[in-house]
Parts: sequence; C-alpha cells; structure tokens
Amino acid sequence: MVSLTLLSTALMGLLVVATFVAVAQIGGQRTAPGAGSTSRYDAVVATLGDVARTPAVWAVAFVAVTVGIGAVAVLAVGNFGLPEGLSGSLLTAVYAAVGLLLTGFVFLGAYFGTRGRGLGNAHGVAAGSFAAGLVFLVLIAAQLLVGIIG
Repeated sequence: MVSLTLLSTALMGLLVVATFVAVAQIGGQRTAPGAGSTSRYDAVVATLGDVARTPAVWAVAFVAVTVGIGAVAVLAVGNFGLPEGLSGSLLTAVYAAVGLLLTGFVFLGAYFGTRGRGLGNAHGVAAGSFAAGLVFLVLIAAQLLVGIIG
C-alpha cells in the first residue's frame, strides 16, 4: 500500500513538473499572430496532422491496439507458466487499458459533439472533462457498492 502511494505521489510530481515546463516553454516562444515564419514545430504538427487524417493509419492503429489487448488478456488468463503475480498484473493492465479507451471515447465523443454544435475548443474540453469525470464517478460508486476493482 505504501509503495502504491509513493508511486502515485511520484507520478503526480512528474505531471506537475511536466506541466510547468510545457507552460514555461509555450510562454517563452509566443509570437504575434500572423508573424509569417514557419517554425519546425509548425512543420512537425502539419506532418503529424496529415498522417493522423489518413484512414489507413487509423485502421492499422485499431488493429494493433485490439490485437495487443487481446494478446495480453490471453497471456494473463492462459496457462503459459507465468508467475501468479505477473498474470494478475497483466490482467489489471488489460482492465486499465480498456477503461482508459472507453473513457477516451466518452471524452472525445463529448468534445466532438460540442464542437459540432458550433462551440469552441474550451467548451469541448469542458464537456469532455465533465463526461470523463462522470465515468470516474460511476466507477467510484460501483467500487464502493460492489467492489469491482480487486
């Protein structure tokens, strides 16, 4: 229990430091709109945007994620001579991955639904965060009522 608390504290500390560094870097590089110079960052973002809009990339990513989660689940529940603790940890990782995927779909569904109705990015993020928060609230309530985790 103590190691889980220490791990959580370390991860939250890293998140705070990463957020601080990202905000400081963005603030230091801010230029006036329409400055006209194309930076390396803009070129990378444009290239990644073009790749992300390709249907083949989405299909390959979907197949890779599905096969990966399925393979880890089969490895966790199958009789492959893995230690008992590792099998349980793999199954927990599968549950976490599926839960994060579902929460991501809920977030993105609310985000794009809000954006599709003509509202801005901030409204979309707020709606997505609210929807993801509701998912976590339902998960906590289910854990308290029936103990679905562990």
